[in-house]
Amino acid sequence: MKKSINVIILIISAFILVACATANGTALVTGTQRTATNPESVVIYTEAPENYEVIGIVTASSDSGWTEQESLDYAMAELKKQAAKIGANAVLLESVGTSSSGGVISYGIYIPITAQNVSGKAIFVFDKQ
Repeated sequence: MKKSINVIILIISAFILVACATANGTALVTGTQRTATNPESVVIYTEAPENYEVIGIVTASSDSGWTEQESLDYAMAELKKQAAKIGANAVLLESVGTSSSGGVISYGIYIPITAQNVSGKAIFVFDKQ
């Protein structure tokens, strides 16, 4: 009985830890900043489009989510948010990776925390003519 209570407390602790985690990011303007755009309309490119202008460099990181994919989704949403803040309508993705952001010890069990990191160029893609 006591062991099952400890397992329940461990699960609740892990849930609280994940629920409190957030995504964060940065934007560095290296070109001409534009009027802010809607983050939901920012497109992610893995290869450079034909006609674009670089506005800046954006990064994001997240250790939220129950899985690596969920953490990556949060990081990508933050990347779009950072790009939109400086007027980009797209991001040319340059790197995706993970990093250890430490961990916590709960009831004698070490729970590692891994963050998903993304970075790229915030760009403005001109309409094709």
